[in-house]
Amino acid sequence: MSESGADNSATIEQLQAAIAAVQRGDGDGELIDERLEERLAPLKSRATRLISHRDRSVEELRRRLTETTGPDGEPADAGLVQVVVERCIANGMVDDTRFAREWVRQRQHNQRKSVSVLRRELGDKGVAPRIIDEALDQVDPDDQDAILRALVEKKAGTVSRPPADRREYDKALRRIVGVAARRGFPEGRSLTLAREALDHRIEELGE
Repeated sequence: MSESGADNSATIEQLQAAIAAVQRGDGDGELIDERLEERLAPLKSRATRLISHRDRSVEELRRRLTETTGPDGEPADAGLVQVVVERCIANGMVDDTRFAREWVRQRQHNQRKSVSVLRRELGDKGVAPRIIDEALDQVDPDDQDAILRALVEKKAGTVSRPPADRREYDKALRRIVGVAARRGFPEGRSLTLAREALDHRIEELGE
């Protein structure tokens, strides 16, 4: 273990001793608490900056703080990171339920994301499956259908001439469906709306 790592471990042990001393009424934990706060200060500042930039999940905040390095280049002590994360949870600075609901609301509305993509993104942020399910309950299936329809209609609009035969038709259809598939929309519904959009585009070109 490096000298810095040993120092951090010693600090955590001292904190535990200080808490025990306060509980016994010895009254000698104040100085050690001050030492702990000094070691926590850079991580607390980093956490505040991260959360001020945008809301974070608990796990995302933990990961970012763990990446923090000190002046000596050593990574942040996991015990100190955990203390800061727990404080952020306790004072409401991070809340996975709030984070997940807002993530779904904004990214479905502003970025036109599918449910499957939103689920994957929240999973990548370390949000628990139960919380993800609750957040996705707010998604209106009609809204998802409207997003999908707009997506395939936009792609179908790039078709510049009617397909000469079935082979060209299928090729154009696959391209339209592919756009929807890459966004995570269900294959069956994507195919149905893609075919409708392509047929409508062909009618437009023939007018």
